[in-house]
Amino acid sequence: MSVNLLKGLYCGLTKPFPCAYLPDKNEQLLVVTQSPMDAERYQILLAMGFRRNGSDVYRPYCNQCQACESVRVDVDAFSPDRRQRRVLAKNQDVILRIEHQFQPHHFDLYCRYISARHRDGGMYPPSESQLTHFAKASWLPMILLCLYRGKTLLACAITDETPQAYSALYTFFDPDEDKRSLGTLGVLMQLEAAKTRAKKWLYLGYQIDACKKMNYKTQYHPYERYSDGAWQRFTGAAT
Repeated sequence: MSVNLLKGLYCGLTKPFPCAYLPDKNEQLLVVTQSPMDAERYQILLAMGFRRNGSDVYRPYCNQCQACESVRVDVDAFSPDRRQRRVLAKNQDVILRIEHQFQPHHFDLYCRYISARHRDGGMYPPSESQLTHFAKASWLPMILLCLYRGKTLLACAITDETPQAYSALYTFFDPDEDKRSLGTLGVLMQLEAAKTRAKKWLYLGYQIDACKKMNYKTQYHPYERYSDGAWQRFTGAAT
């Protein structure tokens, strides 16, 4: 079935360019250049280590480096640890709303987040057109898992949905609410929503062990990492 769904899939390799995560490295991307893409085909590609940026589907393909490993969490088997339970407890006044279109308050929060947390990154300076181009795919409906306290938007997780999985594309949150651990809360809410929708996996993107900003992805057990063409499982006892 998977083979049939990927018929007509063609990929191209980009030229090397400076890696955004490892300063001393260059990276190359394997990019899907021609394919009738939809949620079912994308699900197969997620399981092969691919991700998306807008409508473009890609995965790292670097000759001298295999640091990027896709991470996914087993939704049914996941159990929050002590720290994650504390995060849930101190956010009992937060509610989850599922939305499908960006509104001005989403853009306002995004701009505040990027300006406060990622001035050194490729998404600065932030703009509405930049976020829209990055978040939307012509072949996949957009889902926004939004966390509110009353009428105030605290966090927004842009999430892709396939028949068997959720994939966390990007999360931004109120940079002035450090005590709430909104990054952690965003992942926990995605896991809860995925379980409600009977999804098997939550994909969290690429883990690079040498990049401290990415280490949060291995804190949700059990999880799997895509390495050398196969998924390897990692477990940890919740405390």
